[in-house]
Amino acid sequence: MRIAVLGTGEVGRRLATKLVSLGHEVAMGSRTADNAEAVKWAEEHGGAHGTFADAAGPAELVVNATGGLVSLAVLESAGAENLRGKVLVDVSNALDFSEGFPPKVLTPDGGSLAEQLQKAFPETRVVKTLNTMTNTVMVEPDRVPGDHNVFLSGDDEGAKAVVADLLRSFGWPSGRILDLGDLSSARATEQLVQLWLRLYGMFGTGDFNFSVSVAGSAGSAAS
Repeated sequence: MRIAVLGTGEVGRRLATKLVSLGHEVAMGSRTADNAEAVKWAEEHGGAHGTFADAAGPAELVVNATGGLVSLAVLESAGAENLRGKVLVDVSNALDFSEGFPPKVLTPDGGSLAEQLQKAFPETRVVKTLNTMTNTVMVEPDRVPGDHNVFLSGDDEGAKAVVADLLRSFGWPSGRILDLGDLSSARATEQLVQLWLRLYGMFGTGDFNFSVSVAGSAGSAAS
């Protein structure tokens, strides 16, 4: 696929690099066409780079890997016409570091960031996933032993199927992908990040993940 990754931070670079390794045509989007991190990434991995709009325009699928506090502004910069009808994979979390660590997880209007983005771009097919783990585990789930889980939230079943296929290509077995239902379920996974942050502070590493186990089942819950 032609995929746009919006965001030049560690998460965006990690996901973009994995996608290139899987044979996708990847463009990294940033605020300016000459962003130093994007230029360096493109030179090292053979991808493209440009503004948010440059990257999103020709893409078939868009990944929002920007900080959650600026995600809405980023997508507005990318342009509604460049997002219309496309699957938007939202991996962001709205973290406020103004008072130090651990940051506050902000909840827009009692809902979720994913719902806020969907409301702002009703013709875009938003799917929330991968926001409950560190970026290395996103693309290399075997870093963590056992049957741990990745969650999916979204209103569009077809969009979730596309994203589930992408997760499987990252190495996530079908039995570890939990479809939580419509996009309102992203409220739970975005708030789960508060627990993740506390565990990160306790363990001193991000190489861990959540596992959902059901009584009477052999291993983690599966969809």
